Amino acid sequence: MFLYTDGGSRGNPGPGGWGAILVNQEDQAVWSICGKCPKTTNNIMELTAVICGLERLEEGEEVTVCTDSMYVKNGITQWVHNWKRNNWTTAKGTPVKNKDLWVQLDALVQTRSVIFKWVKGHAGNKWNEKVDQLTR
Repeated sequence: MFLYTDGGSRGNPGPGGWGAILVNQEDQAVWSICGKCPKTTNNIMELTAVICGLERLEEGEEVTVCTDSMYVKNGITQWVHNWKRNNWTTAKGTPVKNKDLWVQLDALVQTRSVIFKWVKGHAGNKWNEKVDQLTR
């Protein structure tokens, strides 16, 4: 299964939205979800999309999360380990932004078999384009 996610805002902060689509091995959409927020940031919406998508999956389920956000991909696959070791502070000693969302995402990843894959946004990938439409 593949979980395509996207989030964005008009202005940073500004009104924003997020979307997620679960795609099966036959390249068919299983379900899609989306939401909005009157005042938010791009990064909050990107994280929210992944969290809401993973929450719909059963514990232990295998999924590849396809995101055009290097912030999300690098954050959960690389940076989070040091953040946790450093009591949720960055290498510069400042508090991690969006800590509440990172904690949620980290907990979801611990109970599911998740691979994160970066996909280039606005580059003709069918499902990335569809999830981008949900975000708007």
